[in-house]
Amino acid sequence: MSRLNVNIVRARHLGMCFGVRDAIALAFTHGQARPLTILGDLVHNATVSEALQAKGIAVAHNLADVRTHTVMITAHGASARRVETTRAQGLEVVEATCPLVRVAHAAVSALVREGYHPVIVGQRGHVEVRGLTEDLDSFDIVRDDEDVLRLQARPRFGIAAQTTQSIERVQHLVALIQRRFPQSEIRFVDTVCQPTKQRQQAADDLAGRCDVIVVVGGANSNNTRELVNTCARYGSRVHHVQSDADLHADWFMDAKSVGITAGTSTPDHVVDRVERRIRELATVWDDGASLAGEQNP
Repeated sequence: MSRLNVNIVRARHLGMCFGVRDAIALAFTHGQARPLTILGDLVHNATVSEALQAKGIAVAHNLADVRTHTVMITAHGASARRVETTRAQGLEVVEATCPLVRVAHAAVSALVREGYHPVIVGQRGHVEVRGLTEDLDSFDIVRDDEDVLRLQARPRFGIAAQTTQSIERVQHLVALIQRRFPQSEIRFVDTVCQPTKQRQQAADDLAGRCDVIVVVGGANSNNTRELVNTCARYGSRVHHVQSDADLHADWFMDAKSVGITAGTSTPDHVVDRVERRIRELATVWDDGASLAGEQNP
């Protein structure tokens, strides 16, 4: 009886972006030098959070819970108002904000200065979206058609996006706003970051040629969820996992090809472990029985 190995393909672009890598390196550097507290999740990935805490770096979601003199703003950024409030508590603030999130902040500020009513395409309540909007007196957040239908007419709309949104969704909502308010002046600044676009396009390509897709990333990661949504459009079997422990052998039954992609906060070693485990689980016998069927967790 012979053994046949399923073809396993990684997306052309996947995993950690430079902004995440830089934020993690900054946290470890400051954490080694002095006691450090991160204000929220540095990035939305449990493996990264566990590694930071293993080095003695604390996480606090409220200023009242901070017990160190030095605090760090996460890669998702924060409003100037929140940073000033933190400094007013006598704390030293280190910012690990992704440079491309800073670009989005600058774009929104410019739109407001030029007299546009700001509309942010993004996930309401997400830390990045809070950072983009907390300094604004008036704004709207939209993520679907229903949100656009609730907008009130304005002479001028200035539209920007959370950096990890699907560019296709953003463009769709911009066009919908233009159709709904033909008399208004609409200005769109594309703030979806290049790493997100690259990973979305690569996932799109992958999903079109694989039977099963495994998307690796944090449960609360917006860009990872967007990758899941992108792949699901093709009818592929799509599974979102945080680590190799989440994989199940029956996902790969009858699969000829398995694609792997990962969100921008997913460490390389996590992707490597997932691929190794998939190779174990996706090995099939020529009689159709799964080699790992008895090991299905």
